[in-house]
Amino acid sequence: PALEEEEDGGTEAEEPLGVHHALAERASKYTKRPNVFRLQTADQRLFLFQAPTLEEMFSWISRINLVAALFSSPPFPAAVGSQRRFIRPILPAAPSRSSPEEQQRCHEEWMERVAQELYEHQRNLPEKRGRARDLDEYRLKKEYLLYE
Repeated sequence: PALEEEEDGGTEAEEPLGVHHALAERASKYTKRPNVFRLQTADQRLFLFQAPTLEEMFSWISRINLVAALFSSPPFPAAVGSQRRFIRPILPAAPSRSSPEEQQRCHEEWMERVAQELYEHQRNLPEKRGRARDLDEYRLKKEYLLYE
């Protein structure tokens, strides 16, 4: 495990970084240093990493995304409640038992559903003078769909 020094000179174990449902990609908008890539985790944390070379950066991106795909089971449906609130689907941390081909097929179907849901969501804008909670719900769902 990675260790971090505390102010009193001791060490503290850092929290491991899970890559299930994560995405690594080149940080094209980050220009302060070369060969930087970003890692967006399932809980929407964002990390920036710098590789020594461009080739190594792409190697890391490829390997991280491969492991993320192997550890990403399809999402569970969102919780159902009596309120009409938007709730994100639950992303399981267990490794997928599906073959890579089956995972790709499921991912493509998921992307089609998300794209259709985003299209429908954007067609049904809330009233501008609507309740603040309705506008917040609309915004949260739109952010989620765009992220997916």
